[in-house]
Amino acid sequence: MLNRVILIGRLTKDPELRYTPTGIAVTQFTLAVDRPFTSQGGEKETDFLPIVTWRQLAETCANYLRRGRLTAIEGRVQVRNYENNEGRRVYVTEIVADNVRFLESSNRDSRNNETLSSNRNSQAGRNTDPFSDDGKPIDISDDDLPF
Repeated sequence: MLNRVILIGRLTKDPELRYTPTGIAVTQFTLAVDRPFTSQGGEKETDFLPIVTWRQLAETCANYLRRGRLTAIEGRVQVRNYENNEGRRVYVTEIVADNVRFLESSNRDSRNNETLSSNRNSQAGRNTDPFSDDGKPIDISDDDLPF
């Protein structure tokens, strides 16, 4: 079974940082994600998805994310429920993010230039993507193979 989601969108407001009674940080925010098609009237439709982050990631998001920033989220879909004050069962669907990427710099005036150069610099120094060579041969010795 697989429950994995990757989203790219813009924050609708600044993240809200709270702490549980045991001191664990949790941040909630909403990500506006455009649908890949338009409505019959030619209008672009957008989904507003609730995002939740925990612990250190929650504190990082609260410190660096702001309303309007383009952000990539990787996580899982979670459905939880509770009973409200009227005794009715309420269901909540949200994305629990375990990886958040800031796709824009905080300086909006030179956003495009800074984003491109900062992405290139960060990838050159610490590239962890095993598929980043785009089909080029990989140099692996026989000692590296487990069989």
